[in-house]
Amino acid sequence: MANNARYDVVVIGSGPGGYETAIRAAQLGFKTAIIEKNKLGGVCLNIGCIPTKALLKSAEMMAEARNLKAYGLKLNGEVVPDFAKVIERSRAVADKMSRGVAFLMKKNKIDVIWGQARLVGKGKIDVQPSVNMEGKKIGEPRTVEATHIILATGARARQIPALPVDGKKIITYKEALLQKQQPKRLVIVGAGAIGVEFAYFYHHMGTEVTLIELMDRIVPIEDADISKELERAYRKMGIKVMTSAQVESVDTKGKTLKVRVKTKKGEEVIQADQVLSAVGVVGNIEDLGLEELGVETKPGQIVVDEFYRTNVEGIYAIGDVAGPPWLAHKASHEGILCVEKIAGKEVHPLNYNNIPGCTYCQPQIASVGYTEEKAREAGYDIKVGKFPFTASGKATALGHTEGFVKVIFDAKYGEFLGCHIIGHDATELIAEAVTARTLETTVHEIIESMHPHPTLSEAIMEAARAAIGEPINI
Repeated sequence: MANNARYDVVVIGSGPGGYETAIRAAQLGFKTAIIEKNKLGGVCLNIGCIPTKALLKSAEMMAEARNLKAYGLKLNGEVVPDFAKVIERSRAVADKMSRGVAFLMKKNKIDVIWGQARLVGKGKIDVQPSVNMEGKKIGEPRTVEATHIILATGARARQIPALPVDGKKIITYKEALLQKQQPKRLVIVGAGAIGVEFAYFYHHMGTEVTLIELMDRIVPIEDADISKELERAYRKMGIKVMTSAQVESVDTKGKTLKVRVKTKKGEEVIQADQVLSAVGVVGNIEDLGLEELGVETKPGQIVVDEFYRTNVEGIYAIGDVAGPPWLAHKASHEGILCVEKIAGKEVHPLNYNNIPGCTYCQPQIASVGYTEEKAREAGYDIKVGKFPFTASGKATALGHTEGFVKVIFDAKYGEFLGCHIIGHDATELIAEAVTARTLETTVHEIIESMHPHPTLSEAIMEAARAAIGEPINI
């Protein structure tokens, strides 16, 4: 690879959005390169989506092991977590996936350029050596030229003044994933997807967990019924949940941390060994040379149009760095749409109201489309159907009857407005609703689509029947 190599498309950042964009660009015949300063796969594969799911699986296995009697099983001995081994397994899963991305780059003849990228002129990128997460220096100085530059630099944990992260006492998701010493008492600030997933994991590893949320309910972007059900489940598990609560400060001077929390009832001080800040993420827009080139930005993100073009010709942005929702699958879809538009294909803007959201604690949460509240705010006259998993034969056989499916339809035309699921394998069920909404399916078409028995997916059909007043199994 020449030091001044020229490409049709260069993608900066190799998370799911970046590497899938690069693959699609190569498939379209573009000479393509990807620049990465750390490890292939980005945050998602290395310190995000994939390793957290490995941790959550270990937590789920612990929960199941404690409930073996319910399945007619006996265990001679005690199942206890080996925290360091759990973390080690998670890292092995992440490393395997990163190697898989390397294989895909080679398979699609995509050049991988290591180092820190910075835009230095029209179609020009300066690349300097960087230090990866293992502390290894990678890359060498070079200049890369490209007709089209796609920024997929992702996001990092947001920091707030009340929670000054030091990586040891006050940590982010990164340290929570990598540390091999388990805290006895953990306070998690922020009850979005990241917060509730780590609450589930650490609780089942044996840590005393307190979950604090500023809003009046946990997972506040979800349908209100979903939030209530998850909070009920967490309290039953033994996780302390505090809503409408704000952390004002953390005293880190002593061995035990003192977390000062303002609540409706007054001030409360919680003692902990560690505090996990899970108050959201912010896009990585710094040190890219955007200001010098006049690329328009706003706090934490790059401004783009419906096809991810910035205001500067030849520069694009996708994924977390282009704004919410901060989801890997959203980034991948944006990137593929972006390069297909560059290639001159007829493409349509992404429907941001049809992006599924998934939370992988247990019970799992999955949703797409309007919540009941948002549907009413949008002026729809709606019909709502719910089907509890307590009435599902498959859920009963699995021993997981917690949760329900909730569906929302337009009363006049039967348009499928939203689907909200909480329960076992909810994240595997939601794709049906996404496809149905993409195809503009109606309530009657869902009912007429035969669902196999016994399956969890029947709950979607049953909920649809309930919405029009024709329930069968409830």
